[in-house]
Amino acid sequence: MSQEAAQEQSDRKKYEFRKVIEDLKDYDGSGTQLVTIYVPDDRQISDVVQHVTQEHSEAANIKSKQTRTAVQDALTSIKDRLRYYDTYPPDNGIVLFSGAVDSGGGRTDMVTKVLESPPQPIESFRYHCDSDFLTEPLEEMLADKGLYGLIVLDRREANVGWLKGKRIEPVKSASSLVPGKQRKGGQSAQRFARLRLEAIDNFYQEVAGMANDLFVPRRHELDGILVGGPSPTKDEFLDGDYLHHELQDTVLGKFDVAYTDESGLKDLVDNAEDALADAEVMKDKKVMEEFFEELNAGELATYGFEQTRRNLMMGSVDRLLISEDLRKDVITYDCPECGATEREVIDRRKSTPTHTCTECGTDVEGGEEDREDAIDHLIEIAEQRGTETKFISTDFEKGEQLLNAFGGFAGLLRYSTGV
Repeated sequence: MSQEAAQEQSDRKKYEFRKVIEDLKDYDGSGTQLVTIYVPDDRQISDVVQHVTQEHSEAANIKSKQTRTAVQDALTSIKDRLRYYDTYPPDNGIVLFSGAVDSGGGRTDMVTKVLESPPQPIESFRYHCDSDFLTEPLEEMLADKGLYGLIVLDRREANVGWLKGKRIEPVKSASSLVPGKQRKGGQSAQRFARLRLEAIDNFYQEVAGMANDLFVPRRHELDGILVGGPSPTKDEFLDGDYLHHELQDTVLGKFDVAYTDESGLKDLVDNAEDALADAEVMKDKKVMEEFFEELNAGELATYGFEQTRRNLMMGSVDRLLISEDLRKDVITYDCPECGATEREVIDRRKSTPTHTCTECGTDVEGGEEDREDAIDHLIEIAEQRGTETKFISTDFEKGEQLLNAFGGFAGLLRYSTGV
């Protein structure tokens, strides 16, 4: 499998896991009756079954009959699911969730979900029983990879933060007490220059202190540090060896940046494009820049669900672009009067609406069997047509535009179709 295909498969799995996690986080249980079990891939299934059996037995001691019944039902459901596995779980392990969740009106529904082969290996067995499902370990696995330290500074202010995968995260800032170049009355030029140099040195030490406090504890995870600002500030800062010596060796480069507030961190990432050639945020930016170029001056761009779908069906889409933050369902309506097939994209949280056929005006009811995840719908077609799928972050302007202005769906075409 090529690196691009592996990344595409990984992105889709992350999307599917995020959907499940979002659903799980919305569930509430009464008392401590929602059960979560994390199973590493080296833990024998028989051991897990034995543990679940023991917990089921101990649950008989729970005083509340409602909670006791709910926990035992959840454990029975988990035990039933474990029967589908052989000696060991799949690669990277499995996570099982089960419990009676609040469905409104004083009623509860039993929910059981199993997530196989998470993006990273489960490190240890964990049994958790609470009013919420335990999703934090999975969320940490889904966090974007790639960790860069960011520093922007001039002689007035500085900001320090992270580039985590595709996300820019400002963390610390400082303002300097460096006086301007014009000395105040009563001071000799020599004394003023000395005081000014001392103030600059103190400020650089303060900035280095912020960076050291933030970056040193995670120095073994860092993929590099980027430093931005006007000349000669950034040069003085780096040449003065203010940074911790282990951080100094990880500096990827210094870059001209006009602003040193939080927006300067974004400018730094933009200007460090070559140094960050492998960072996910730059890959997203490049493909969106290509999309906008084609949209404005070419013929090889499409957007919107229906237009993108039609191009996919024709096999004309080279790369399918989908917003990472998109959560939509598509409902297919078959008109009983004229036979027309039409689709409607709605928020996944909304109920299925009645659709008015645009061909004959007939009101058509849609059932749950006619509804599916819009992303899954398009990706299935893309896979059949050999189309590459890219999930685009919303952590930069054009990524936001894909979601908000173009509905979250777009495509770069192999050839123009006029659709």
